[in-house]
Amino acid sequence: MRSTRPSFTVRRRRNARRSTSPVLGAVALVSVLALTATACDSGDTTAGGETRSSALATADGKITIPDDIKDKLKEHGIDLDKWKNGAWKNWDRDDWLREAQDYVNPIIKGLWDPDRMRKAEDPDRSVDDSDLSGDQGVTDPTPQAVDAKAVPTKYHANAPEAGKVFFDSPEGTMVCSATVVQDPAHPGKSNLVWTAGHCVHAGKGGGWYRNIAFVPSYNDQGLSSEQLQTATKKQAAPYGVWWGDWTKTSDQWIAQGGQTGGDGASYDYAVIHVTPEEGGSGKSLEETVGSALPVNFKAPAVPKVDSITATGYPAAKPYDGQKLYQCQDRPGRFSINAADPTLYRIGCTMTGGSSGGGWVATGSDGKPALVSNTSIGPVKSGWLAGPRLGDVAKGVYDSVSGKFAGR
Repeated sequence: MRSTRPSFTVRRRRNARRSTSPVLGAVALVSVLALTATACDSGDTTAGGETRSSALATADGKITIPDDIKDKLKEHGIDLDKWKNGAWKNWDRDDWLREAQDYVNPIIKGLWDPDRMRKAEDPDRSVDDSDLSGDQGVTDPTPQAVDAKAVPTKYHANAPEAGKVFFDSPEGTMVCSATVVQDPAHPGKSNLVWTAGHCVHAGKGGGWYRNIAFVPSYNDQGLSSEQLQTATKKQAAPYGVWWGDWTKTSDQWIAQGGQTGGDGASYDYAVIHVTPEEGGSGKSLEETVGSALPVNFKAPAVPKVDSITATGYPAAKPYDGQKLYQCQDRPGRFSINAADPTLYRIGCTMTGGSSGGGWVATGSDGKPALVSNTSIGPVKSGWLAGPRLGDVAKGVYDSVSGKFAGR
């Protein structure tokens, strides 16, 4: 069956407390900023130019921003002194940076405390020719729902690459899921995180989100929402908070992406390069968590995939976003626009908040690799769809890896 637009409404699988919603080249810069955050509500860190992340430590342990970086940020209307005092909360459309080269994400130390992380909610929402020939524009029958299963604790022992991405949007504090992936420029020492494009950029209707941070193995012990109300930061973020100092999504997502309807879903992915909030031992993210997944950019045709496992932190009812779940199913094909690459689709009851979570399949070498990420699902849960990773996705990945190859 050929399909250019599904007859049902699809939504992004993110989560937001007040609500919100990322082709080649979305560049992100994080200038390390030693701020003590007192606010625990929404947050924003705008983008600003292709400046190199740099900071100088003073004798008292504070971090200062070099004048050249401050000047570069001011070109984008960002005054760091005003920013730390709440200017990041200004979402005026004229000041909301959206272009690929405009991302900046100053670290606000302590902003993501256990309470703020706990309250973040779901915002709702190329391939070989031989593979495309039979799949382009094709939608298979709707899969039967597969009940999401809770990942056994500790999560780090069972899904060490999984974690949460937190960010702020005009609608409030939001959350997605994400995966630690390998970096070819730094074997065994990756600082790369894979998530959905709509978890870092609002698409055609807006710009870059702010205060983007990754927490690997969030709530590793699987504490209940009630227990998390008194949890320490170590319990909520056992491997620390890692801020996105550079990110990239596809040009297609920036130009086409939307919160509903599935626009841009075939290109709905992003790669974030992260740095630890606390500085610390100098260990990379991969060394810290002990694992990172390879990424398969030769997306296999659906008939060649026996099973895909999707992982995430669903936050919309009946879930609360605090625990990690997985779905395993044989994928089918799903097409929203016949001109775009066909998506994978699996049966799964995970809801918003699971967006960006990794989809893993076993390759011909018998080893697991990331082949997609959660992008969209129906208003009433039952299935999830994610992009097949090809040349455009590899371009995004290579660009972020290449930026840090000599560092």
